Amino acid sequence: MRYYPAAIALSLLAGVTASVGQAKGGDPVDPRVMALVAGGNDLLGKGDVPGATDAFEAALAIDPGSVPATVALGDAARKAGLQGKAIHYYRLALAREPDNLDAIAGEGGALAEKGALDKAKRNLSKLEGLCGRNCTETASLNAAIMRGPAARVVSADSVKPEPKVESN
Repeated sequence: MRYYPAAIALSLLAGVTASVGQAKGGDPVDPRVMALVAGGNDLLGKGDVPGATDAFEAALAIDPGSVPATVALGDAARKAGLQGKAIHYYRLALAREPDNLDAIAGEGGALAEKGALDKAKRNLSKLEGLCGRNCTETASLNAAIMRGPAARVVSADSVKPEPKVESN
């Protein structure tokens, strides 16, 4: 009886370890997901952000755990100027695959566009540690950091017209 608590703890540890090993998925097996992601990337390259977003969301409807579709959805949100939403998608992908180079670079680029250059530089150093200074992800993130924050959208409240009085 005195080994009973230790035996339960070890069995729980073995069960959790086994379930985590089963939960990790590689690339999506379903070819429909890869076709939708490829089609969405084509649309995104042509500038059709809503069409690309629809394709990526359809891919996620088929396979909700698809990391490529989640990263691509982050790319579409970033291209639409929604950096906060893009960071959310990149972090979802990083939760599933912590060393995904595209997600790290995308998150860093979105952070740089928002003005969080220190956090973007942390992503850059992580990328340099994973793939070196010469990989395309490192180069694209370094370029995004060099460009700096994106121009802010001007709201109607910040621009107040001068009142002009005219006589009739």
